[in-house]
Amino acid sequence: MTSTSTPPGLARFNALEEHAAIAALHEACASTAWAKRLLAARPYSTADDLYAASDAAMAELTTADLEEAMAGHPPIGRPKEGDPTSAREQRGMAGASEELKAEMLELNLAYQDRFGHVFLICATGRTGEQMRDAVKERIGNSPEQEREIVRTELGKINRIRLARLVEED
Repeated sequence: MTSTSTPPGLARFNALEEHAAIAALHEACASTAWAKRLLAARPYSTADDLYAASDAAMAELTTADLEEAMAGHPPIGRPKEGDPTSAREQRGMAGASEELKAEMLELNLAYQDRFGHVFLICATGRTGEQMRDAVKERIGNSPEQEREIVRTELGKINRIRLARLVEED
């Protein structure tokens, strides 16, 4: 038997005043265009409706919108100070050796020099070695290829963060 009522966390999100909803969405993704698209589609009946709206909004982001979204993410291995979300998502680097952390710093800098933005990956559940291997693999991509990979990775991150937002009691 499935419930037709909106989950409490999603109902709470639907009921937020506009400024509070924008702030909550900005915690998930730093793109203003993405947040405005999600806000405009409220209310959501199910979390899946919210995720689908997020995916659709992500697909429509311009290069500038993607740059704005990426600017909200710290480099892998250097989570934002005092930000539990950043620390939780980058947990795979927390126990990494000093050698791996130093290598990741070098790779982050090389990636940023090549593409002009941080290396972005959905780090949740990945080890430090997996993230290092991903940056090594992706640094050879063309800027166009990398922009689409970043769009996909941002979409994954947004879904995880939106799930936390709407599943909280």
